[in-house]
Amino acid sequence: MNDEGSYITYDEARTRKVAAEAEIAELELAKIRNDLAIVEDVVKAWRDVLAAMKAKLLAIPTKVGPSLASEDDASLIQLRLEDEIKECLDELATYDPLSDPTGASISVSQPEGSDGDIEATPKANSKRVGRPKKASKLSK
Repeated sequence: MNDEGSYITYDEARTRKVAAEAEIAELELAKIRNDLAIVEDVVKAWRDVLAAMKAKLLAIPTKVGPSLASEDDASLIQLRLEDEIKECLDELATYDPLSDPTGASISVSQPEGSDGDIEATPKANSKRVGRPKKASKLSK
């Protein structure tokens, strides 16, 4: 049945199915070509950028506070703070959300059905970890 409550023919149903399959194939192709952004990945990247920005800006007082504590000249303090903020913003301008500060890559969703150069995790070794058990004393 369609929206008007009447039944659709086999040909109409088949046409809709083929059109839907073609649309799905186009979306998968766009994912493979990186022409399509996954919403989760965009949200994660923005979250990472904003977290890095927050951390850098909150570090400014700790970084420059001690050197400015003995300073009496307000214009020099203002200039030093502006320099630190500009330095922070320059670092953030080149920030890559696909890698963390340690250089480890953040995983990005791969299209379904692609390997994405992901290696399988090796199976866990079932060997016991730690000191050997104490031999129990035989009671007499």
